[in-house]
Amino acid sequence: MREPKALPYLLIAPSALFLTGLFLIPLAQTAVLAFQESGGAWGLGNLRRMTDELNFADALANTFKVVLLAVPLQLVLALGMTMALRNIRRGRDLLVWVWSIPLGISDLAAGLVWLAILNDQGWLNSALFRLGLIAQPQAWLTYETPAALLAAIVIAEIWRATAIVFVILLAGVQLLPKEYEEAADVFGATPWQRFFRITVPLLKPSIQTALILRTVLAFEMFAMAMALGGRNFPVLVSEAFNAQYFSQDYGVAAAYAVLVMTISVAATVLYLVALRVPAEQR
Repeated sequence: MREPKALPYLLIAPSALFLTGLFLIPLAQTAVLAFQESGGAWGLGNLRRMTDELNFADALANTFKVVLLAVPLQLVLALGMTMALRNIRRGRDLLVWVWSIPLGISDLAAGLVWLAILNDQGWLNSALFRLGLIAQPQAWLTYETPAALLAAIVIAEIWRATAIVFVILLAGVQLLPKEYEEAADVFGATPWQRFFRITVPLLKPSIQTALILRTVLAFEMFAMAMALGGRNFPVLVSEAFNAQYFSQDYGVAAAYAVLVMTISVAATVLYLVALRVPAEQR
């Protein structure tokens, strides 16, 4: 009995309606709001007011700093964790579970945990004081210590979100054919040669997916920056939040949203081009 031709379309219809109603329509409304000025005229006024804001340059710079520092480090750490797990036989499932714990913690909860560690009376200062390494509590999260504040947010982001990259790469590693590495062993390839010339090229589809997902989420960072830095560390999404709820300037908030979306799309296209996957690997 042949399946009706409409069956595939009927099966994807609920998800298509869901995406249309909760993503595409709000996205279009946000784009319209960003380019619509008072009185209904079209123009770039909201974008100009966004770029003229006091914290815009800092928010843009801080967002890119976190992304450019955290995402490559997360990829390296996740690759190391994945390769280490391949050589572990006993306790493998326990390690996967432990390393995946941050996936179950919300951004805000993770930010509050790291705030408890890094504030003036936090665990880090208490430990350093008891060890005699500092004479008084050190301020790590103030505008007077921008490098320490940036490092704290990057470290917290690495702890919170490396698990996402790790899970994707682990799934990709488990699908790799073993024949290539066995052939490399026969020809005397070193572990590093096998890693860079066999494992990494074969993992390119998984690396591409992980980088796209992680980079887009990093550009949307909000709760971690607010919990640790507050107004001392503005990022693009926090400025959109302030424009929406404190300034009640919906046009500027929409302009921030469109900017974040544009940067995310540009990063996605960059990864798709730079990490182009051959047809036989798709």
